[in-house]
Amino acid sequence: MKILVPVKRVIDPYVNIRVKSDQTGVETENVKMSMNPFCEIAVEEAIRLKESGSCTEIVAVSIGNQSCQETIRTALAMGADRGIHVLTDETLEPISIAKILAKIVEEESPGLVITGKQAIDGDNNQTGQMLAALTSMPQGTFASKIEIDGEKIRVTREIDGGLQTINLNMPAIITTDLRLNEPRYASLPNIMKAKKKPIDQKSPSDYGVDTAPRVKVLKVIEPPKRQAGIKVENIGELVEKLKNEAGVL
Repeated sequence: MKILVPVKRVIDPYVNIRVKSDQTGVETENVKMSMNPFCEIAVEEAIRLKESGSCTEIVAVSIGNQSCQETIRTALAMGADRGIHVLTDETLEPISIAKILAKIVEEESPGLVITGKQAIDGDNNQTGQMLAALTSMPQGTFASKIEIDGEKIRVTREIDGGLQTINLNMPAIITTDLRLNEPRYASLPNIMKAKKKPIDQKSPSDYGVDTAPRVKVLKVIEPPKRQAGIKVENIGELVEKLKNEAGVL
């Protein structure tokens, strides 16, 4: 079985985000970038499935500028077999990404697509679901446990009420939650080997996908700084402030 894993390059989660002075977006120049944490979990799960004998090949896919090749190389160093880089300098919306991935799924015919449930930059949580709709593949979102049994896959999902277990026919699409696994660090020998693994370079036009934006960002601003709290003398004063000052009662 082949597993397809989309990976996204984002600002490192431990970096303080700064808004550009012209308020057109966040500052990415000279800022540390890394693989989206949920995508790391997806890559790790694919590797574990390969190590268990359930998978024969892992293909990492990234859509973005030239620097995204570094993200693919990270996935290859972790254990992916080859990469596909869809080169574009545009910032694509989830629907455009899903359409490109749908074309790649059509070409590669994977038995399983494992993707992060969301990227920490946009927090859209849309691409996996859109891809499932475009490909008519069953989906298991927010997966905290995956078990393959022949041509079926059992997914334990995290929901508001606790855990839900569903059975899917493969090929299927899985989106990962944080508790699915703990991603490994790439060893130095594997980092060196990753430099020789193949990465095919494509463009959105190769897949016939119109990437024109459908949403226009008017302005990006920083959230207001959190104000210090106050102490109240009694419950009555607390209720009065919640009602008249905070407006939550």
